[in-house]
Amino acid sequence: MHTLIEKVIRKLKNNPDYKFENDYSVRELSVILWGRGRQLSRGLWKRMFLKKSDGLVFIGSHVNIKHSYLFSAGKNLIIEDHVYINALSSEGITIKNNVSIARNCTLICTGVIAQKGKGIIIGNCSGINAGAYLGGQGGIEIGDNVIIGPGVKIFSENHNFADFNINIKDQGVTRNGVFIHDNCWIGAGVTILAGVTIGEGCVIAAGSIVTKTVAPHSVVAGVPAKVLKKRGELLSQEVPV
Repeated sequence: MHTLIEKVIRKLKNNPDYKFENDYSVRELSVILWGRGRQLSRGLWKRMFLKKSDGLVFIGSHVNIKHSYLFSAGKNLIIEDHVYINALSSEGITIKNNVSIARNCTLICTGVIAQKGKGIIIGNCSGINAGAYLGGQGGIEIGDNVIIGPGVKIFSENHNFADFNINIKDQGVTRNGVFIHDNCWIGAGVTILAGVTIGEGCVIAAGSIVTKTVAPHSVVAGVPAKVLKKRGELLSQEVPV
């Protein structure tokens, strides 16, 4: 059974080097396969309402995709339980191939109806871990092979607040896109604010608040986040992420 599952996953992911650990029991594999089968059956129904779908879609229970006609899915999209997605925006949501979105995530592109947002793009083979929040009002673009840790929050919109004579909620917003380039690891609980670009190959330590653009291959930590060093400079000291 292990060999069969490995072959199926290699074919689905189009990755001949994919390895499937063989220390699972038959019972454990059966439960996994049963769960994936139920997700697939939900996905076969949901994908009919999407703007575009290039392959299999696996949908967990209690998944809510609003404005699904603006949602495009690549091959082998996995959306786990209790995910809320609202694709209402000028560019919608585009998910590329082999992406997973874990349970309890929120992807939203428009806050108040008076101001339509821009949208969200998630690249190939990227993973969004449990409880993440992506606010795509000003646009979010995530590259390929990016790890988004649990509880990560990404904002692309800020409230204006300079005028003392007007309620903050009535002063409008400023929108600036967030760009996360390929092969980044965004640790658990990180907050990324509007206008930030994170260069290729960066590691952002858990709990950091990123307020400024980060150069490629940087290791970043802190509140506000600061560059500690380049990845190749790490020796005996490790940064907890």
